[in-house]
Amino acid sequence: MTVNADVIRNSDTAHPLPPVAITADALPDTGRERPLPPSQDPFFHPPRGFARQAPGTILRTRSVEIALFGVIPQRVTAWQLLYRSQDLHGVPEVAITTVLLPEGAEPDAERPLLAFQTAMDAVTDRCAPSYALRRGSLSPGSITQLEWLLVAGALRRGWAVSIADHEGPQGGFGVAREPGYRGLDGVRAALRFAPLALHAGTRVAVWGYSGGGMAASWLIEMAPEYAPELNIVGAALGAPVGDPRHVFLSLNGGAFAGFPAIVIAALQQVYPVLAEVMARDLTADGLRVLERARSLGPLAVLPMLMGRDMDDYLKRPLAEILPDLEPMFDEIRLGNRAPACPVLVVQPVHDQVIDVAGVDGQVARYRERGAAVWYLRDRLSEHFSLLPLATPLSLDWLADRLAGRTLTEPTTKTVWSVALPPTQWRGLVEMATTAMRVTFGLPLRPVTVRPSDEVSGLAA
Repeated sequence: MTVNADVIRNSDTAHPLPPVAITADALPDTGRERPLPPSQDPFFHPPRGFARQAPGTILRTRSVEIALFGVIPQRVTAWQLLYRSQDLHGVPEVAITTVLLPEGAEPDAERPLLAFQTAMDAVTDRCAPSYALRRGSLSPGSITQLEWLLVAGALRRGWAVSIADHEGPQGGFGVAREPGYRGLDGVRAALRFAPLALHAGTRVAVWGYSGGGMAASWLIEMAPEYAPELNIVGAALGAPVGDPRHVFLSLNGGAFAGFPAIVIAALQQVYPVLAEVMARDLTADGLRVLERARSLGPLAVLPMLMGRDMDDYLKRPLAEILPDLEPMFDEIRLGNRAPACPVLVVQPVHDQVIDVAGVDGQVARYRERGAAVWYLRDRLSEHFSLLPLATPLSLDWLADRLAGRTLTEPTTKTVWSVALPPTQWRGLVEMATTAMRVTFGLPLRPVTVRPSDEVSGLAA
């Protein structure tokens, strides 16, 4: 089978797309067999000569079935696109995105695209969205599966959605820049994929929370330099891990000590200085802890490693090791590049996972570099409750950007709760009906469109 212009449309005349050979792995997913994890799936194998293609070039496609927790089929149309991207050092690699439309969606040249970045927060490829969202997947401990409700909310608005495996083939949780490259090239691929009926000027929104907010931050930070041709009109970042060093130290030894372990397991694959430190200073017990962190999803790792302190697994104190790691932490810190699009940042004041000071710093760095940022801090929510409570607000704010509605001057607001204003109640009711529909596998009928002159007073 060969992909031709009926399937892949070349929207980049500077890089014409040749016919792409497709193997049997590109045949539709029938749902009869359990899908293979990416590391075992031949669909992910790089085609010969792929490195000569332009970033975002589609290499393979297949249709797939999406299911909540791998079990409840969802009424959406979905494909997976393998495309050319690059790693931290600019070396070509393949990446994958899952692209979706509401079931039965008619072609619409004005349809926007949401680049949704999931909170993968894992090294294991069983938490990659290309696997975790598929029917029949086994992804214990995955956060990605819980975030399907957010994606469904966007689909109910009639948007197309692209969900890239932004951590790449090695599970690079926390690595600098790479999530941006993969996410942006995933958008390029989606715009070229004819069944989505998008085009080069399609309006693009970006959204992510927690680990997904970190990936979304990298996407909009890298966009002006790496993909300036994309029409990114706005981004919503929830609790976006502005300073990973601060988060690493504050979580170590506490209830969420599993996150630092996962990050170490991921970063040592990419940063030689960390790999050398771990090889020299990690105890045998420490090696076993990292292996657990590498092989399990975050919701499985967290209870297992609750209260664990890295000092208990090192041959010398962590304080002596940190100076060697400062260049790495400097590189993975967010906010050193200014996004070109308007940005909404939503953050709990009393976040027990992502300390508000780190996000304050990210916002300040963006503004110092000229970015337009609307910063909303919530006093009553904590890390996990703000995700659902801020979902209607985030969707409405992005919808306003996609519609080209006027913004006020950038502000910082600290409120008791983003859910208190009556303007948010309808969105919360719609989210509840969306949750009911995905739970029972019902069609994602369109939501009530907010009047064009109704702008949220929280984040306008």
